Amino acid sequence: MQLRLDALEAHLGKGLAGLYVVYGDEHLLVQEACDRIRAAARAAGFTDRNVFTVERGFDWSTLLGASQSMSLFGDRQLVELRIPSGKPGKEGGEALKTLAAGASPDVLTLVTLPRLDAATQKSAWFTALAEAGVALKIDPVERAQLPNWVGQRLAQQGQRVAPGEEGRRALQFIAERVEGNLLAAHQEIQKLGLLYPAGALSFEQIHDAVLNVARYDVFKLNEAMLAGDVGRLARMLDGLRGEGEAAVLVLWAVVEELRTLLRIKRGVAAGKPLAMLLRENRVWGPRERLVGPALSRITEPTLERALAIAARLDRQVKGLAANARGERRDLLPPDAWDGLFELAMAVAAPSPAQTAGAGRPAAPPPRASGGRPVGSAGSAGPAAPSRPVRGRPV
Repeated sequence: MQLRLDALEAHLGKGLAGLYVVYGDEHLLVQEACDRIRAAARAAGFTDRNVFTVERGFDWSTLLGASQSMSLFGDRQLVELRIPSGKPGKEGGEALKTLAAGASPDVLTLVTLPRLDAATQKSAWFTALAEAGVALKIDPVERAQLPNWVGQRLAQQGQRVAPGEEGRRALQFIAERVEGNLLAAHQEIQKLGLLYPAGALSFEQIHDAVLNVARYDVFKLNEAMLAGDVGRLARMLDGLRGEGEAAVLVLWAVVEELRTLLRIKRGVAAGKPLAMLLRENRVWGPRERLVGPALSRITEPTLERALAIAARLDRQVKGLAANARGERRDLLPPDAWDGLFELAMAVAAPSPAQTAGAGRPAAPPPRASGGRPVGSAGSAGPAAPSRPVRGRPV
């Protein structure tokens, strides 16, 4: 059966199943879920433990032998099987089906896997495991859920943020500092527990203690663009640049979103249902609910102009002349990353002139030396003076 993570504690309180499958890419949550299962197993008398890791040339007969044999001292045993690739192969698939069919009251099996695609979740071996025991899918903590997750973690160690606006600001600040790095987020929250006593935490205490450990995913840029979150967009671009991400990959991610929006915009104008267009363009998850508001604030000419500028920006990031011979266009910003920011701003915060589809676009918010728009949401304290970016925005 399938089980949600938040239901695991109640499930373990009622008794153990004979087999557990824990899968997902959020390593902290996977580790914590496995630790809870191990603790419950020890309390139930499964004191002997065997761990197997599937690598090239793995002998599946050793796993089957361990799962079918009694411990030397007659103890109940916990057999852990780790499949880092998520692909057991043909022989492994048959062995896993045999493992699922041969349940024993003296053996508890724990299988850990990475995130699985839909096809793998429908495979015969995974279906056999899920039907024989409990399958626990570990979903990532999305950016919108992160402040609540931080608040829950603080509550577990007897701490909380101040009530009202100050508390929301504090949770948002922590979320900005730890986005994309849940393990480091857990460590920063633990640090707050070591530095300060139980009770309410002020924004100043959190600001002084929590380090910037955020790690950004280039494929999450589209969420910030669609949501119109200019502050997060600037932080992500600055973070990706600092981590050494290739500008050409970032450009590709932004352009793919522009093309998707343009196809959907034209489809809506032709009278097609938005839900059908979202399916056709493979838009799901958090993006699905963000596309509608984004389409309402941008026009088709804005997206077309953005793609035209993206072509020149593509030449720039590859070290070529931004303007082809004979083109008479305004210069792009000398720094390609500033150009990427302006390109993404065509969706995140189009100017009134762009929205109207006529006239010269207004200048984007000036950016500080670190890339953050001056006065953007989520910035701590007053923004430092900065020089506006050169060049004409998208």
